[in-house]
Amino acid sequence: MDDLAAYVAAWKGCAADIEDLLRELDDDDWARETDCPGWTVRDVAAHLAALEAELAGAPGPHLDQVSAATANVSGAYTQAGVEERRDRSPRELIEEFSDAVRRRAADLEADPPSDPEATPRRNPGGVDWDWQTLLRNRVVDVWVHEQDIRRAVDRPGDLDTPAAQVTTGTFLAALPYVIGKRAGAEPGTTVVVGVDGRPTAYIVNSEGRCEPTDDVPPEPTVRLDMDTETFTVLGAGRRDPLMVDVGITGDRDLAERILHALAVTT
Repeated sequence: MDDLAAYVAAWKGCAADIEDLLRELDDDDWARETDCPGWTVRDVAAHLAALEAELAGAPGPHLDQVSAATANVSGAYTQAGVEERRDRSPRELIEEFSDAVRRRAADLEADPPSDPEATPRRNPGGVDWDWQTLLRNRVVDVWVHEQDIRRAVDRPGDLDTPAAQVTTGTFLAALPYVIGKRAGAEPGTTVVVGVDGRPTAYIVNSEGRCEPTDDVPPEPTVRLDMDTETFTVLGAGRRDPLMVDVGITGDRDLAERILHALAVTT
């Protein structure tokens, strides 16, 4: 299975998991606050329904529905999709989401993308993404929001699904930029990040560029150890590093700079 087909399969599996999860919730669950600032479980479900409906062919949201508190265009667009669904019941949101997923899945099955760099027929909000970026980002978005809901309603799970693996891999791929640019690690620095006991190693070369390495040093400049949930919570910018459990060995100042720079999506 190529990467594009794997992304589609992971997205479909995660979307089915979200539908099953939403159908289990009661009214109190739908009103619970999530780690997305200002969003309840209902708002997260509305956001998921809005994006999947648009990608399945429905018109995108109107920006005049956005509240004055929205800070940027990207945030404005996603918030608009939520605002337009304020009068819809949980059942209606579930049905909109599941129907959009079914229609989009059928479209992707009938005409599967084959060129990662080609432009999709539809992108959310008119962003300039190729197929590789769109399909990967949809996996990350749906899985991260599934976990937002699960934490809010105290129903943990799905931390080892294909969608979880895509998300973790995407966040790991961003670590060279996080370590070298955002955290400003010096040349010669070595960093090991262990997620569920699986270490990945990085080294900053003489030019200040951080790169992955297959050689895991026994005594790196800094080592960070955490589980999948913690790593992805930080990568998604959901919680402050002080709120989660991370094992730190070595240069603590650098470790804290890396942890505070880990949010690569919000």
